[in-house]
Amino acid sequence: MKKHNFSAGPCILPQEVFKEASDAILNYNNSGLSIIEISHRSKDFVDIMEEARTLALELLGLEGKGYKALFLQGGASTQFLMAAYNLLQSKAGYVNTGSWSEKAIKEAKLFGEVIEIASSKDANFNYIPKGYEVPADLDYLHYTSNNTIFGTQIKDFPTTNVPLVCDMSSDIFSRQLDFSKFSLIYAGAQKNMGPAGTTLVLIKEDLLGKVQRQVPSMLDYQVHIGKGSMFNTPPVFAVYTSMLTLRWLKKLGGIEAIEEVNEKKAKLIYSEIDLNPLFKGFAAKEDRSNMNATFTLVNEDLKETFDAMCVEAGINGVNGHRSVGGYRASMYNAMTMESVAALVDVMGDLERKA
Repeated sequence: MKKHNFSAGPCILPQEVFKEASDAILNYNNSGLSIIEISHRSKDFVDIMEEARTLALELLGLEGKGYKALFLQGGASTQFLMAAYNLLQSKAGYVNTGSWSEKAIKEAKLFGEVIEIASSKDANFNYIPKGYEVPADLDYLHYTSNNTIFGTQIKDFPTTNVPLVCDMSSDIFSRQLDFSKFSLIYAGAQKNMGPAGTTLVLIKEDLLGKVQRQVPSMLDYQVHIGKGSMFNTPPVFAVYTSMLTLRWLKKLGGIEAIEEVNEKKAKLIYSEIDLNPLFKGFAAKEDRSNMNATFTLVNEDLKETFDAMCVEAGINGVNGHRSVGGYRASMYNAMTMESVAALVDVMGDLERKA
């Protein structure tokens, strides 16, 4: 039976990427060696790293604009620390839209004054704050663009002279934005890009070298830039698979093409949530995420029946986060319309049986 994988991450990747990556495990590029045993200093892997970094800049429209792309380790959680270590001299602002924002705020407080510019904690993060002012004296302003747990997504970012930093772990490469508005973007790979194990960082070089503290080598962006993302042994397989996924996206037509598909998937499931009387959405409608649709049953007595129907239909990974409950359908770039339609069909069948 076909499985429809709605897991929030690690998550679905394109089937052709799985196929090429699995072939490379046994024999990379007809070398007689596995991708996971070749030297990271070999020409084969240096070329992979260079292509991955170039594709990331190209797809986001950042080529020739003063940015460097890095593939690092430690997940986005290390970037909560690393961003502040490298950029926070006196005061930084954070917009608090959920659990990941709160974790980033906690780490930044180790390095200087942190102010919450706005927060949606008052409603369990079911909306995106709006109408706030950005102080001009911030070292940077930090956002989390998409909130996997609560199913909200920032649609508009401010135009400001303050450097913008953004955790785009769960929606990078999924929609068109003016990415040059951001001075630093970071994203864990395991949503739209590759397996867990690497984190993409895109940073404008002129932002660096301004803090007075000494930054440890492994946490210093300038060190990693100087070593071409290979200051230490990189996560070879995760970078390779991410490169394959970026190739796939480029061949598909880039972010413009995938955004159109993502909007259709989101429209399909949110239409069912709104029209089916057995379900209700969690996030405010104007702030709904195209990546993570969160919803609950109106009548929890139907949970056992619905869960069994999902299993029977091959629906996997739709349980909501414990802080929200209910269900969460994660629809990252590689998720097909067929899989979203399968979930919607189950939701409709439940209504007909109820």
